[in-house]
Amino acid sequence: MHVERLLPTDEARDLISLTRQICTDKLAPRAAADEAAESFPRDVFRLLGEVGLLSLPYPERYGGGGQPYEVYLQVLEEIARAWMSVAVGVSVHSLASYAVAHYGTEDQLRELLPELLSGGQLGGYCLSESQAGSDVSGIRTKAVRVGDDYVVNGVKAWTSHAGHADFYLLFARTAEHPTHGLSAFYVPARLSGLTFGAPEKKMGLSGSTTAQVIFDNVRVPAAHRLGEEGDGMGIALSALDSGRLGIAACAVGLGQAALDVAARYANERRQFGKAIGEFQGLQFLLADMAAAVESARATYLHAARLRDAGRPFNRPASVAKLVATDAAMKVTTDAVQVLGGYGYTREFPVERYMREAKVTQIFEGTNQIQRMVIARDVLRQVAAG
Repeated sequence: MHVERLLPTDEARDLISLTRQICTDKLAPRAAADEAAESFPRDVFRLLGEVGLLSLPYPERYGGGGQPYEVYLQVLEEIARAWMSVAVGVSVHSLASYAVAHYGTEDQLRELLPELLSGGQLGGYCLSESQAGSDVSGIRTKAVRVGDDYVVNGVKAWTSHAGHADFYLLFARTAEHPTHGLSAFYVPARLSGLTFGAPEKKMGLSGSTTAQVIFDNVRVPAAHRLGEEGDGMGIALSALDSGRLGIAACAVGLGQAALDVAARYANERRQFGKAIGEFQGLQFLLADMAAAVESARATYLHAARLRDAGRPFNRPASVAKLVATDAAMKVTTDAVQVLGGYGYTREFPVERYMREAKVTQIFEGTNQIQRMVIARDVLRQVAAG
């Protein structure tokens, strides 16, 4: 199904066309098999890096694409429409690269960013721990300064790309203060003492490896700290605002994919002498699915355009993440219903889409956390008059 997009430039339109071609030729044909085999598609990330799709929202002088965030997110949506695990992986890599791009020194930018943006290095994001998910202040992993290094000990949980990434953006405690005691570090995967737990057995996104990252006296050069000591909480929350938009765009792409399959099936499947799409009950279901996808797309584009304009977008990012991921869960569930018994089998992809949609309501801040963020901002604005 064609998605009509309002894009700011001819270059942006060309990027969408390139993305669709790569998705059609390289991603979609292998997605189902790789997901079934739980195979991590490292080569796909190299390909996306080589053609410039990992670098879009970053400055051109460091090898970035210099594109607005609204363009990057629409590229991400197209990737998710073809292969959700890859799109989530791109979003995670962008999240891991964010701190380097926005908080790195000039030397760090010149040394690190070109490889990150070219796909030469794939990133992981080490924030959550078993007892510190939504509550970032509960992080216990410690980084102790010893000469020119920090010695890191602790265990990070739910890390995408664990064992496959070339670097990790680590948030560790450098002081006991709950909110001003965290610091951020760029950690190369090759460092001694860095190991990984067994991959989690997940409901969906089987092509996206998730595991613990274990730090056992890992010596991280002090030159790899991003920002000042104690800046970690601010860096993490700032990155998550942008990351939530990435997940919103992925969720919209997944919902669009489910709608595409359901609409095609409704045109082809015949019952009682006519296509099931001719029955009003099914038409209403498809209409609601389309409205949910298009409404969700509008929320993430609104937030992205605020971000591009340099205006506050914390609350709109939470709205987008909430609306888009709830929509993805509903639309993929309804797609299974449209296909009936076939939708419950692996012959069609909608059962996989439904399983993949669930986690979007959980990671990058659960939707309950998004509701708290939104409500608190509403109340703050009312109190401020």
